[in-house]
Amino acid sequence: MSSSPPSLSHLDEAGQVRMVDVIAKSDTERVAIAVASVRMNAVAYGLLTQPGQGKGEVLNTARVAAVLAAKRCAELIPLCHSLPLAFVGVDFALDDAAHRIDIQATCRTSYKTGVEMEAMMACSVAALTIYDMCKAADKGIVVEQVRLKYKAGGKSGEWRND
Repeated sequence: MSSSPPSLSHLDEAGQVRMVDVIAKSDTERVAIAVASVRMNAVAYGLLTQPGQGKGEVLNTARVAAVLAAKRCAELIPLCHSLPLAFVGVDFALDDAAHRIDIQATCRTSYKTGVEMEAMMACSVAALTIYDMCKAADKGIVVEQVRLKYKAGGKSGEWRND
């Protein structure tokens, strides 16, 4: 059984940029989970997590920003399809020892194309929002490891990046 080599779906046969035509695809349930991390110095992390300080405000602001980013993904990624999102969820986990906030975004739709870009956009913008709100205490905050963790749906089925 031979399989065709991988290709870049956003380039046509002549190598020109194109939007992928999804008209012939069926709507299917699709989900994508992306992750990212934000690492900061002990002072900034202490301010963020100190009782009575801004943890709730910072993380809630980042959550709202992530949802908005997922909804507007097609406005920023030129060849990304605009699609109806059924759900965007954003969770945070704090790692006190590493002074790190781990972000996980889950996006769902029932459409012709996947939601990987929306999930990664949500994580990226959540991380940048945390940076923006904490930068006064640490200009060296690091946003790292933005990546797709899981996807399911469509003809390629389920995929994991553990």
